[in-house]
Amino acid sequence: MLRKNHSAILVSFFFTACLWAQQKDKIPEVEALLEKMTLEEKIGQLNLLTPGGGVATGSVVSKNVEEKIKAGKVGGLFGVAGPDRVRMAQELAVNDTRLKIPLLIGSDVIHGYKTTYPIPLGLSCSWDMDLTEQAARMAAKEATADGIMWNFSPMVDIARDPRWGRIAEGAGEDPYLGSAVAKAMVKGYQQNDLAAPNTMLACVKHLVLYGAAEAGRDYHSVDMSRVKMFNQYLPPYQAAIDAGVASAMSSFNDIDAIPASGNKWLLTDLLRDRWNFDGFVVSDYTSVNEMIAHGLGDLQAVSALALKAGLDMDMVGEGFLTTLKKSLEEGKITEEEITVACRRVLEAKYLSGLLDDPYRYSDESRPEKDILTEENRALARKLATRSFVLLKNHNQILPLKKEAKIALVGPLADSRNNMLGTWAPTGDTKLAVTILEGFKNVAPDATISHAKGANISDDPEIAKKVNVFGSRIEIDERSPETLLQEAVEAAKASDVVVAVVGEATEMSGEAASRTDISIPESQKKLIRALVETGKPVALVLMSGRPLTIPEEFEMPVAILQVWHPGVEAGNAIADVVFGDYNPSGKLTTTWPRSVGQIPIYHSVKNTGRPAPEDRFQKFKSNYLDSENTPLIPFGHGLSYTTFEYSDIKLSNSEISQGESIEVTITLKNTGNVDGEEVVQLYLQDVVRSITPPKRQLKGFNKVMLKKGESKQVSITLSDDDLKFYNSDLEFVSEPGEFKVYVGTDSNATLSQSFTLK
Repeated sequence: MLRKNHSAILVSFFFTACLWAQQKDKIPEVEALLEKMTLEEKIGQLNLLTPGGGVATGSVVSKNVEEKIKAGKVGGLFGVAGPDRVRMAQELAVNDTRLKIPLLIGSDVIHGYKTTYPIPLGLSCSWDMDLTEQAARMAAKEATADGIMWNFSPMVDIARDPRWGRIAEGAGEDPYLGSAVAKAMVKGYQQNDLAAPNTMLACVKHLVLYGAAEAGRDYHSVDMSRVKMFNQYLPPYQAAIDAGVASAMSSFNDIDAIPASGNKWLLTDLLRDRWNFDGFVVSDYTSVNEMIAHGLGDLQAVSALALKAGLDMDMVGEGFLTTLKKSLEEGKITEEEITVACRRVLEAKYLSGLLDDPYRYSDESRPEKDILTEENRALARKLATRSFVLLKNHNQILPLKKEAKIALVGPLADSRNNMLGTWAPTGDTKLAVTILEGFKNVAPDATISHAKGANISDDPEIAKKVNVFGSRIEIDERSPETLLQEAVEAAKASDVVVAVVGEATEMSGEAASRTDISIPESQKKLIRALVETGKPVALVLMSGRPLTIPEEFEMPVAILQVWHPGVEAGNAIADVVFGDYNPSGKLTTTWPRSVGQIPIYHSVKNTGRPAPEDRFQKFKSNYLDSENTPLIPFGHGLSYTTFEYSDIKLSNSEISQGESIEVTITLKNTGNVDGEEVVQLYLQDVVRSITPPKRQLKGFNKVMLKKGESKQVSITLSDDDLKFYNSDLEFVSEPGEFKVYVGTDSNATLSQSFTLK
C-alpha cells in the first residue's frame, strides 16, 4: 500500500533535528572563544555586510568592508562568491584579526544556484517532496562549490493574495503542503551533516506572516488573530524548525503592531520558548533600521529593541555595530544579551565546520566539476516538466505532433532574459534555453515559424520599473499593429499555434506587487487575434503568480501554465508540449476570477449565511457581479490521460484520541497514456469549539499508473491531522464527526465519515 508523503518525511527529519539538538548542548570551542572576546569583538560578530559588486538584493551596499573585517567588526558577508574571493575574505578575517574567527558567507539561493530550476511556486506544483529535496541538495552542492555555506532559503510564507509579488518565492496558500515543502528543502540544504563541504546552513524566512501583507503590497502591515496565525500561517515555519533549520530571518512587516525584527513575542516567546528553536536569527535587509520609519524610535532605540527581542545578527544596517555599546553604557541592554547573540552566531560557524577549517568552502577544483554539470541541467529540466500545470486542453490540442507545422508566437517565445524567473541573482540568463530553441531541439522535424506578435507590455513606464535588473520588457521598434499582423500571418499558414504569453520575470517577485494581475492588454489583443484565425491555439502561460484569466479560460484553447521554469525552460516546455512527458502538476494556489475576490483560498470557512453555489440569493454571502467560486480551484491540474476515483474505504468508522485512520481509494488510469496523478485528501471537522474551515488538505500521494492500470491508494490520517489550535492556542482534537474527501482537486466529492470518540 502507498503511504502519504508527509508521514514518511517526519521519520527522515527526526534524525536531523535530534542531531542538531545534541550538537548544540555544549560547544567548548565556542565557550573558549567567548571567554577571550572583548565587547567590541562580540558586537562585531553580529554584523552582516555586503560589499556590493554583484547582483543587488537590496538598496543599500556596505562601505569600507575590508577595513571593518580587519578590525573584527564583521561576522558574515553576502554578495561574495567564488572560492578565490571567499578565501580572500576569510584570510582577512583569519590573518588580520586577534581571534582569527572566520566569516559566514551567505547568499539568496532561492531556486537553484547557477543551475536555476523553476521558481518555488512552480516547484511546489510538482507535489513531489523527493524531487524538492533533490532540488535543494543540488543547489547546496553548487553554492558550496562557489564558497557559500549559508542560504537565505527556504521562504515558507503562506500567500493567499496573488497581487503580492513574492508569492513566487513560496509554496502557495496551504499550510499542510507548505510544511511538507519546508521540511524537504531544509533536509536538502542541510542533509545530516552541516560541516560537510556540500551542505549549507538553511535560513527559514520570513518570520512571520510576510505573505499576508495588507492589499498585497510588499513590506506592508499585517494584522491577524492568533487563532488564524497558529492554524493557517505558522505551521510551515514550525515545520522548518522541527526539521532542524539552522537559522531564521525576521520579516519586514509588523505583528500585533510591533515590527518582526523587534518583536519579543515572536523571536523569544514563540520561536525559542514555544518552538524550542536553538539556531540564530538574522534580520532581513536593513529591517532593523526600518523600524525607525515604522515609528519605534531612532537607530539606537530600535537596535536595542531588536537585541532584547532576540535578534542575533543585523543585516547591512549596522545599527548593532554603531549603537549597542552606547546602549550598554546607558543600561538599556545587558552584556549577557550581546553574549547570547554572539554565542548563537559562533555556534553556527562551529556547526558549519568553519572554526575547524576556515577554508573548507574554498576548494578551487569544485566549481568546474560541481556547477552547471550535465547532470544538474538534466535535473533542472526534470524539475521544470514536473512543475507545469495543464489548466485546460480544449479538444486535446496538446500534445502536438513532432512533424506539425507550428506558428510559435508571443513575446516570451524567444526571450532568453525571462526564462530564469525572479530572485535568480546567481543565475546567468545567457545560459537559458528559449522556447524556440527547445522546440527545435525536441522536434527537429517540425516546421516552425516564429513571430513576436506583441510586446510583453506597450507601457514604457511599466517597462522602466520592471527592467531594474536588466532588460525584461523590450518594446519593439516596430508598431504593435505590425507585430500583430506578422503573428496572424504565421498562424494562418500553420497547422497549430503555440502562443507564449504572460509576465516578464520581474513583474513578480520582491517589490513587484500588482493591482491588475491579468495578462497585459498588448498580449490579450494577440491572443484574441490568434483565436479568430480558427486555428488550434495552445497558450503557454508564463508567470510568477496566479493570474486572472477569465476571458482566456473561456476561449477554445489549451492552457499550459509553466511559471518561470529556469535555465532549461525551453527544453522542458517542449518535452511537455510534444508529449515526451505527460504533465502532472497541480496548482498550489487558487486562481481568482477577478482581483475583487482576493483573498481567495480553498480552506475558507462557512458564514452563518452561506450562499447557494448555483444562484444569487439576497441576504446570503455572495457578490452581485460574480460567482463566489474561483476560476480554477486549488489542486487542479489536468493530464494527457484521465483518472477515475472509486471505492473509498476507511479502516474504522470510529477511532479514539491518539489513534490513526487509513483512507483507501481505487484509482484507475482510464485513458490511453501512462500518467501520474496527485491523489488529494481533504478533511472537514463538522462541529468544533471554534469555527472550522469547510475542508483542509491533510494528505496527498503522487501515483504513477500505466494506461488502463488500477491501484489501491492509501493515505493515513494521524492523530495530529485531526488537531487544531483552539481559542486558548492549545493544540487539540475534539470528539465528533469528521468527513473525508478524496479526489483530484479541492472540489473532491468522493467522501466518507468517521467519528472521533
